[in-house]
Amino acid sequence: MARARYKQLVDQFADNIRAGRLRPGTRLPTHRDLAAREGLALVTATRVYAELREMGLVSGETGRGTFVKEPLAPGQGIDLQAWTADTVDLSFNNPSVPGQADILRAALRQLAAAGDLESLLRYQPHGGREHERATAARHLASRGLQASPDTALFVSGAQHGLTTVALALFEPGDVVAVDALTYPGFKLAAEANRLELAPIPVAGNGPDLDALAELCKRRRVRAVYVMPTLHNPLGWVMSARRRRELVAIARRHGLILIEDAAYAFLVQDAPPPVASLAPETTVYVSSLSKSVATGLRVGFVSAPREWIPKLERTIRATTWNTPAIMTAIACGWIEDGTVARLEEDKRRDATLRQRLVADVLGRLERVNHPASYFVWLPLPHEVRADAIAMALMHERISVSTAVPFATSAHVPHAIRLALGSVDMVTLERSLKTVARVIGDQTY
Repeated sequence: MARARYKQLVDQFADNIRAGRLRPGTRLPTHRDLAAREGLALVTATRVYAELREMGLVSGETGRGTFVKEPLAPGQGIDLQAWTADTVDLSFNNPSVPGQADILRAALRQLAAAGDLESLLRYQPHGGREHERATAARHLASRGLQASPDTALFVSGAQHGLTTVALALFEPGDVVAVDALTYPGFKLAAEANRLELAPIPVAGNGPDLDALAELCKRRRVRAVYVMPTLHNPLGWVMSARRRRELVAIARRHGLILIEDAAYAFLVQDAPPPVASLAPETTVYVSSLSKSVATGLRVGFVSAPREWIPKLERTIRATTWNTPAIMTAIACGWIEDGTVARLEEDKRRDATLRQRLVADVLGRLERVNHPASYFVWLPLPHEVRADAIAMALMHERISVSTAVPFATSAHVPHAIRLALGSVDMVTLERSLKTVARVIGDQTY
């Protein structure tokens, strides 16, 4: 039997199980019945079920048959924390460098000694107090934005910022163009607001802008969600020329641009942000989650002045305001240079981790940026991502497949490794395990 036919049958079973058409507990045909029904050799039918077992989708019970199990991972691998304490988490980035706890301890002591503690116990303005928004504007200006206190808002992390934008600026049913592989958090925000995501194929280091232009001719596209500086999960940095082309398309078709800059701090000498090229139509979203700490739920939204009231109302409806203590700490760290120092430390840390990836996974195809905290591994033709993820879970290593990132019907067989949540010794050991498991699955 041709390999393509064999893989097609495995895909058919896997799709039916994940879609619920084959419910957990369903008994599948015996190996002989499957072979007879599909015109297969018995050994091939046995191989189909063996691969489904490796993917965690079925279980075989001696004397009873083969049964459908629950799908592999709750949340389908969307950047979840490791399930158990002894699992190495390569699915979620929690970048940290030595000494950060001491920095927080000092900040808390300084805050406790301040004279306006009582003000932090009260409700705050929805987008931050005036002096805090001025600090945010200076921080965003250092990124190349034309920001001011009346166009910069505090939000509770980039995810809250994206959700705020989705709720404030769009209506259910609006079409938003996105990369065919994109950040899962924006998919969730779009789903919550019932937005339609229209996938754009990849073309080198960025989305296929010709395809975007054609899409805009066929559909009433409302916005484009982009990560021009350090795309997650593919690690690209769009060139200045392509950013200008994107802006031209946006202006021609009246599109809103949503620029996600969560990882942009890792790239030095990047082209100017899209928001600096088209400030009148771009919403810029960033945070301190990756550059400082994931637990510091402080982010920033910069938008055209006329959209600010809608965004402020949405912040009120979702959180009222960013927690005052968090905002005060974040502003202090921006002002005294702590954020800049931590970003420099993390750029060095990410670069070292990517060098380790090159040393350990040098023979595997990979897509990454030399200063990013993740790497995308397209798998060999005969290797299935589900099987790799399940095999790694047996080794107590959690990874993400392409499923949570995909916005089109085609889901590539690939895995994303997050490099920023474990120490270097653990990372090296885990990368060696990843290389071994992929090698074992290759035939």
